[in-house]
Amino acid sequence: MTSITARLNDLRQQKRKGLVAYITAGDPHPDRTVELVLALERGGADIIELGVPFSDPIADGPTIQRGTERALAAGTTMKKVLAMAAEIRTHSDVPLVLFTYLNPVLKYGLPQLAKDAKASGIDGMLLTDLSVEEADRHLEALRSNDLDTVFLAAPTSSDRRLELVAKYSTGFVYLVSRAGVTGERDSLSGSAAPLVERMRQLTSLPLALGFGISTPSQAGEAATLADAVVVGSALVRQIEQGGAEGGLEERLEAFTRSLKEGMQ
Repeated sequence: MTSITARLNDLRQQKRKGLVAYITAGDPHPDRTVELVLALERGGADIIELGVPFSDPIADGPTIQRGTERALAAGTTMKKVLAMAAEIRTHSDVPLVLFTYLNPVLKYGLPQLAKDAKASGIDGMLLTDLSVEEADRHLEALRSNDLDTVFLAAPTSSDRRLELVAKYSTGFVYLVSRAGVTGERDSLSGSAAPLVERMRQLTSLPLALGFGISTPSQAGEAATLADAVVVGSALVRQIEQGGAEGGLEERLEAFTRSLKEGMQ
């Protein structure tokens, strides 16, 4: 059982919902990421997604794109992200998901990355642009290193695609609440509830709902539908607005706590 599975199972038994927090590793600088992750955990985040900065983040909206640009400009690489994860592990056992696009993975080499990720304390991987129809040949390297494999399901996904997502996912299923890219929205999409219902028919895995969730009230609404809520752009915006100032960790912790309290 991975740390991801154990954490979400514990939350289920306590009848509580999980908070999955995304940040771009290396934003605003590689030296800051470990403390930012620890701040997220203190604020109540149950799982952390460490985003690997990539030059063409096609699934991400402008806020995370800018975070990616800052991280790349600061010299962040896949190896540095793994080093950050290893440093986090000296302070915390919070479950870590490596959130990345396929291109950096292929450049690194998936078998070696899976081995190095596990050694660095990563618990699972989410390859954003890996088509689930072509995923089976990539799974052996991940599963052989006891890494959870998280896949995305969207409101536009066909029934066949949802079946494959259910088949290949471990840890949790990431449900995209709306079509389009990441980014803060004024309200939760009406397509979220039907997607949750469709996925519930196919898997007993925890379902995490993300994309566009940016306020405590939205997190609370999403928590009534799914087992966990994913927040990314709103956290990256906090880093963008306060990255050059002191007290960023405290503000990030406080904002994370407000999200978690909104889910109670």
